[in-house]
Amino acid sequence: MSNKHGSEVWNRDEIESPCVNICVIQPKTRLCTGCGRSIDEIRDWSAMETDERRDIMTALPERVKQMKPARRGGRAARLKR
Repeated sequence: MSNKHGSEVWNRDEIESPCVNICVIQPKTRLCTGCGRSIDEIRDWSAMETDERRDIMTALPERVKQMKPARRGGRAARLKR
């Protein structure tokens, strides 16, 4: 791929960051509520090897699921009281 000046554009083949710009660290788990990474993982992301990033990306869905509070029934439960 070339830019308008004809030179090659530097392109890296690496895993994108899972950041969703909701950067709030949950005190209990010490994980970001937006992406599920720890502070250390966020800090070190750009220096990590592809395998390290892939391992973290694989773990994120389960981490995020565990961080979500259990629903207590919402409006329907309040109306039953």
